[in-house]
Amino acid sequence: MKPKILVTRAVFSEVIDLLAQHFEVESNQADQIYTERELIDKLRGKDGVFTTSSERISAEVMAANVQIKAICNMAVGFNNIDLDAATRAGIMVTNTPEVLNQTTADFAWALMMAAARRVTESEHWLRAGQWQKWRFDTLLGADVHGATLGILGMGRIGQAIARRSLGFDMRVLYHNRSRLPVEKEAHANNATFVSKQELLRSADHLILVLPYSPQTHHTIGAAELALMKPGATLVNIARGGIVDDVALIAALRERRIAAAGLDVFENEPCFHSDFLTLPNVVLTPHIASASEPTRRAMAYCAAENLIAALSGAQPQNIVNPEVKG
Repeated sequence: MKPKILVTRAVFSEVIDLLAQHFEVESNQADQIYTERELIDKLRGKDGVFTTSSERISAEVMAANVQIKAICNMAVGFNNIDLDAATRAGIMVTNTPEVLNQTTADFAWALMMAAARRVTESEHWLRAGQWQKWRFDTLLGADVHGATLGILGMGRIGQAIARRSLGFDMRVLYHNRSRLPVEKEAHANNATFVSKQELLRSADHLILVLPYSPQTHHTIGAAELALMKPGATLVNIARGGIVDDVALIAALRERRIAAAGLDVFENEPCFHSDFLTLPNVVLTPHIASASEPTRRAMAYCAAENLIAALSGAQPQNIVNPEVKG
């Protein structure tokens, strides 16, 4: 008899077909958002679960379904899963790294350039019929070429972002939990490791690419924003909660930094409505990896992880390797 799995959100039909070759699949192509109680009920009798970053797989969910062997997340981040509880329960947890690095790096640049050059603000201004004549000082923004790019979190995506700066003749500074090997710094446009405080003070454009955890909660708050240049831009493509959104709204409203580009928010999709009142912020709905080829690659990666995990093999992308297949 085939193992039973739950796919918690809608996904490409071809991926469902692949999974169905190996499992009895309960899918959610209607894309209902399950409550914790519904997840507990849906997972009864299931051996594994294919998740996305929108589902909270709590200790309570796992405790009610001790038969689960694998949780395979269609995302790089896995802060939606209680990893400690999963490890204690002997449940393998996997993610989908690598396949979205380049697409996400592209999008970081899109947000940075849109924020720096006031693209969203200028489109709204034009659509509102405000463009009556040319003026030398209309919607003046900041240059990207020749500027200092700051990257907070220098993993695979951060390094991909840094490499793109070469064509813009930018100086690259970064801060990370640990310094990169010299050869990786060289490959990332000669990125220079600095303290977090120096990074905040020096960056003309700061991009956040660090994972979310209790330790990184509100890594950027009022004190950190106060260190930034008045003309600086801030881009967050990492996770909501890394930035204190209330503090950022105040800094943008008071023009203590010039602009921001945000793809992630605290409590998304119920983000802080005051962002909608600010002209100097570019807002996107968590779509940094949302090219069709990349989302397909993520879905197939999560599926292959689940197939490996429930066939007794060690998945390639396991994030708690102490749990053995």
